[in-house]
Amino acid sequence: MRQIIIITFLFLVSISGNAQLFTKKKVLNNENFDKPRVSWGYFLGMNNYDYNFDYISDTYDIQTEKSFGFNVGLIGNFRISDYFDIRFEPGLIMSNRNLVFNPLQFGEFEYNENLHFREIKSTYIHFPMLLKISSKRVNNFKPYLLAGISTALNLSSKENSVDDNSLGQFRTKKNVFFYELGFGIDLYLEWFKFSPSIRGVFAISDEHVDDNDPLSPWTSNIDFMKTSGILINFTFQ
Repeated sequence: MRQIIIITFLFLVSISGNAQLFTKKKVLNNENFDKPRVSWGYFLGMNNYDYNFDYISDTYDIQTEKSFGFNVGLIGNFRISDYFDIRFEPGLIMSNRNLVFNPLQFGEFEYNENLHFREIKSTYIHFPMLLKISSKRVNNFKPYLLAGISTALNLSSKENSVDDNSLGQFRTKKNVFFYELGFGIDLYLEWFKFSPSIRGVFAISDEHVDDNDPLSPWTSNIDFMKTSGILINFTFQ
């Protein structure tokens, strides 16, 4: 995840640097684009989500195998001033993570996929409320920061299912709460505004559901399980 953030940051800095080569340019694209009090748009992007665990006792860590997922959604932007906006970005976020358990936790020495591997597919309906803090526009670009809170409804949670890990099902909670921090750049093109951004997403609520057996080797040692990840979005307004 760290490498992804660094690469994206360098990409955004590169865009800023190239834009600065044209600071003497007099013609502004969409000069009055940010004047309306309310504006709309949409975004497409990708995500890379992880799970972080706190344990009841210090024994064997649960490993998370991550993969890239897909984001899509809408944007409603309310301008407070030239430098501050409130942004609502309801969207759909799809991610896939695999949990790999240490066989020793089960009193075994050989890996058994049926016992020690769990695939967790998540489909979030994501509702972030963000404060956008922008710098002064320089010709056709403007860097900004994002900070806010969000909640998500996990349509794939299986929270109320009677099947647990004894039947191959790792259950997660349906409702999750996050805080979010990020940065991006507004690029004013001839016909629209394009904004690449990267944002960290950090859960503040526990997501795991205990198995029916209180001594379950899958969940009995989990005290807290929470999502952390990044969203890379490309916004069009």
